[in-house]
Amino acid sequence: MTKFVSQKIKMKSGARLAAVQACYMIAFGQLPVDAVVEDFVQGRVGRVAIDNQEDENNEQFVELGPIDTVYFESLVRGVQTKKQDLEKSLNMFLHGEWAFEKMNGTMQALLLCAAYELTNTTDVDTKVLIQEYVDLAYAFFSKNEPKMVNALLDQIAHAVRG
Repeated sequence: MTKFVSQKIKMKSGARLAAVQACYMIAFGQLPVDAVVEDFVQGRVGRVAIDNQEDENNEQFVELGPIDTVYFESLVRGVQTKKQDLEKSLNMFLHGEWAFEKMNGTMQALLLCAAYELTNTTDVDTKVLIQEYVDLAYAFFSKNEPKMVNALLDQIAHAVRG
């Protein structure tokens, strides 16, 4: 794989992470979509992450690489445009303790982005998309959530992609 292709993949992965963060900010910060998108595209937010994997008491800030801003914006705006339909679709697959409304905001944003990509993109392999969002779930959560994300996205993929 060439260095260019590898960098492009990393930029798309970064766009997914930023989209989850942006969708969270829009929903739970009640911020305007245009302002949030502009802040991420201009690099005013979303440029660093906290890394505390080795020692939870010793947090370090890590600068993130560049993101695919076109993909990011398309993903965030797509989620916002289809949010009600995406939530309805997710609720068809979620039950009990995993009901969409009971999930924290980060998980809701992650699942909305994942569901949007699974139902609205055809240029990324299903397994790659699922793995990307499972990896994001591991970045935010440490218990059963990543396993639930994997199982849920697999069900959705079978339903919408065959």
